[in-house]
Order: sequence, then C-alpha cells, then structure tokens
Amino acid sequence: MKGYAEILSINTGMPQNMMYQDKVISSGINKQPTDKPLYLNYLNLEGDGQADLKHHGGKEKAVCVYPFEHYRYWEKQLQRSLVYGAFGENLTIQGLLESDVCIGDIFKLGEAVVQISQPRQPCFKLSAKYGLPEMPMLMQKSCYTGFYFRVLEEGAVSRSKGLYRRFPHPKGITVAYANQIMHHDKHNMEAAQRILEVEELSVNWRATFLKRLSGNETSTKERLTGQA
Repeated sequence: MKGYAEILSINTGMPQNMMYQDKVISSGINKQPTDKPLYLNYLNLEGDGQADLKHHGGKEKAVCVYPFEHYRYWEKQLQRSLVYGAFGENLTIQGLLESDVCIGDIFKLGEAVVQISQPRQPCFKLSAKYGLPEMPMLMQKSCYTGFYFRVLEEGAVSRSKGLYRRFPHPKGITVAYANQIMHHDKHNMEAAQRILEVEELSVNWRATFLKRLSGNETSTKERLTGQA
C-alpha cells in the first residue's frame, strides 16, 4: 500500500460570517493557502479556527485533509475552477486517496505525528460556500470526502516535508470502506461492528455506529443540515 503523499498546499483561515438561506452563519470553511511553515498543536494549525466546535475541530478533527485528485471531478460538477483549500481542508494532498489509507494509520507530518481518526463528514457549510443545497449529499454519495487527523505529537508543518505513513493500522479499515458502510451499506451490521473494533475510531463516528446497531441513529438529513 502506498505510504507517501505530496502536500500541494497548507490552508488556514479563521471563522467569517457568510449568508446561508437568508441567515448569517459563521464558518471557517474559507481557507487560504500559505507557503510558510506552521505549528500544529493538538487542536489545530497555527492561524486556523472553526466556528462550530461541536461538529468541527477539536482533538479528533485537528487537521482536515483532502486529495487533489478529486478536484477535477468537482470542477465538472460545479462548472467552475477550484483553488487549493476549496473544500475547507487544511492539507491538499496528492498521492493518497480514501482507498489508500486506514482509520488508525499514523503519519509523519513535518515535525508532527498524526493519526487518521475518521472520514470527513460533509455538512451544510459546503452548501453555503457554493450556493448548492445538495452539495453535502453529493460529497457523501461520491465518497470523495477526505479525512481527519488527530495529533499525537505537536510540531512544525511545512509543505516541502510531505506526508509519510509510519504505521499502517492492522485492522485495515480504509476511509473508503468506512464511508461505504456509513453512507451506502447502512444495513450491514457485521461491517459496522468490524469498524467499531478499531479503537482509534473517533468518538463521533463510534457513537453513530453504536446508535445504528441499537436502532437509534440520527437521520442523514439532520447530520447534513446541522440539525442533529
């Protein structure tokens, strides 16, 4: 399995006000690329912030990663050119897709050490950014979601150092597989139980699968619109 990705861009930004459905919302989705090294702590990159700390950021979602390979697909879907950070990701990478990485994999990111905690969960802030109400559902259906890192060791991050896998998780649950079971194969309880065996799975995703197994899962609409 491939173990290296080039970092095309490091993107950061603080929350800003946006209009969505005639309401003012605050979001940190509008990231800007930077060429300078940034310090990564346990919560986020230097100069980065999130408005909704219930659903974004925090120790288990400190770094959002998105593969550049998906940009062409979205440019066709959205009928527009896209720049780095287009999906609110902190790292735009090339060389590793959702099918190449597993929950619990550990990577060297500059001086920092990071671990995949869960796939990225698209939300309505993408709708606000692109003026497309169905955008979160489109991303969910495509499974081109990207993924999140938790930080195991803090340190400086720079684009030139790349992203190296140090430890592949023995359970081998890829981000793509987790997406498939979460969003498309919802009645596969055996697969859900298999994913729950990964101790490094984030608290949020673990809670969702446990609710599914007990028959009390929050609806997809509530998750995607932020009503959950």
